[in-house]
Amino acid sequence: MSSTHRKRPNLRPEPQFRSKVISPSIMEPPGYLFPPRHELFRLLVIVGIASSVAFTCNLLANYFSPTSPPPFCDSSNLIEWFSDVCEPCPMNGECQGGKLVCDDGYRRNGNLCLEDGESNERAKKLAELVESYICESYAQFSCYGRGRIWVPENEMWEDVKHQVVQIFHSDDASYIYAKNKAMEIIDRSLEKKMNREGITELKCPSDLAERYKPVSCRVQQWIFEHAFVILPVCAMVIALTWLVGKIRQRCYLSTRGEELYHQVCDMLEEIAFKGKRESGEFEPWVVASQLRDHLLLPKERKNPLLWKKVEELVQEDSRIDQYPKLVKGESKVVWEWQVEGSLSSAGKRTKNATVTKLRSNGSTEVHPDKQTHTSKSGQKLGMMF
Repeated sequence: MSSTHRKRPNLRPEPQFRSKVISPSIMEPPGYLFPPRHELFRLLVIVGIASSVAFTCNLLANYFSPTSPPPFCDSSNLIEWFSDVCEPCPMNGECQGGKLVCDDGYRRNGNLCLEDGESNERAKKLAELVESYICESYAQFSCYGRGRIWVPENEMWEDVKHQVVQIFHSDDASYIYAKNKAMEIIDRSLEKKMNREGITELKCPSDLAERYKPVSCRVQQWIFEHAFVILPVCAMVIALTWLVGKIRQRCYLSTRGEELYHQVCDMLEEIAFKGKRESGEFEPWVVASQLRDHLLLPKERKNPLLWKKVEELVQEDSRIDQYPKLVKGESKVVWEWQVEGSLSSAGKRTKNATVTKLRSNGSTEVHPDKQTHTSKSGQKLGMMF
């Protein structure tokens, strides 16, 4: 046995791999489960028609016999709110017995309670009426000492009762809501306090009361507040006006006085030379007062400073003699032109220069009264003397 080793035969069976093949007869459903292929299309058409008829019948049934909406849950029973048998009660509404009743100032819109725009508008008008009453009372007290600063609420409602009736007529429920709403608005704009008697009093703020003051009161208060500035300014304006008036008057007296002075010189010179040529038929002198009335306009005679300016210029002129003379039994001051050794009147030269200047400036118009007055002055004086 040792010389020869025999192999033991392997008694383990060799694994055999066999592929499992599924027969086609097992995968296919039986033939009696589905209709034949040529009848499948007909079946689909029948199902579609049946579905359409059922859908149409359902719509018609809902249209002609609508189902009643679910009732509202009672406001006092909170357990019902979480059930599906009733509709939750909306805000600003009261639900009782499955019915919804909206609060004052709200209107029902479907299953909701929305604010009533008309009621809110009335509440705003009422708030404006109360504000106007309180603020006008404060403004009257501030301006003229009438009215009151703090107004009792009950007296205020009594005073505005007639205006309230015009807004709300006889709708008491709407008035109560609008009054409460208006008081909510007023609480944000007006000041409120309780007096010793427990009555509510209202007061308008100072900045809001300024809008209700009349224009005259505002102007008066502004003047009082700025009096220390207005008085010096007014004094300066008055003084400046007076000074400008004085300067204008002085310029007018100087200009008009020189113009009259030149006319006096021309007339005296003309009368003097005319009397010399006609050998004593004309007096060479002229009464100063008559010459004044002849040259001055009626409104200029009321200003004595104007003729005084002319007299000063005449006194400064050495060609004119001024002396008293008895005329018709009265002593008069007369003016006489010195013919001997005198030169031509400066008034003529000035007059000619003025005319030349006016012509060069294109202004050749002469006032008809002055033209007539100047051209006939010599003739009138000649007839007078």
